[in-house]
Amino acid sequence: MSIAELMQDAASRAVPGFEPFPKIARFRRSIIITEKLDGTNGQIYIDEDGNMYVGSRTRWITPGKSTDNYGFAAWAHENRDELLKLGPGRHFGEWWGQGIQRKYGMDRKVFSLFNVDRWSDDDVRPSCCSVVPVLYRGDFSTLEIDLALHMLDCDGSVAANGFDQPEGIVIFHPQARHSYKVTLDGDGHKGQVAA
Repeated sequence: MSIAELMQDAASRAVPGFEPFPKIARFRRSIIITEKLDGTNGQIYIDEDGNMYVGSRTRWITPGKSTDNYGFAAWAHENRDELLKLGPGRHFGEWWGQGIQRKYGMDRKVFSLFNVDRWSDDDVRPSCCSVVPVLYRGDFSTLEIDLALHMLDCDGSVAANGFDQPEGIVIFHPQARHSYKVTLDGDGHKGQVAA
């Protein structure tokens, strides 16, 4: 086959869509370390028309014995007017406390929002929500990560003051827009203990 025939043959075939290589974020930038709460993930989605949808980590949920997730949908619908103050968009957090995972010795359940930069101001945040506790905010540092874990291990939970079995931390890297978890139980490796 001649070069002209090869070029014509290649041109006649479907060309796959081009996918650019993603931009690489700089690793040594600021991070936010928060306490990792051991509950169940929750999502409040509010559309531009003010409709509210409630979700777990994997699906939309509604109040009801077989359609809810530890009562999160029922709680959200009871607090709808206050939750609408979150505004349009997806709002993720942890539904934790009484009867969920570690329980934290609590007699109630709490919804703690993950987006700590947006919801740190009590005047703006809906009164029915809290925010995951920030343990460190600053330049990336493995020392700060280790110190945050050590503090939780020695002093207990910040979110549930004095609870002596906190789960661990979440490290959010804003430039990469990624979160990473480190747990105190051997970090998910059976038979190993965190240093």
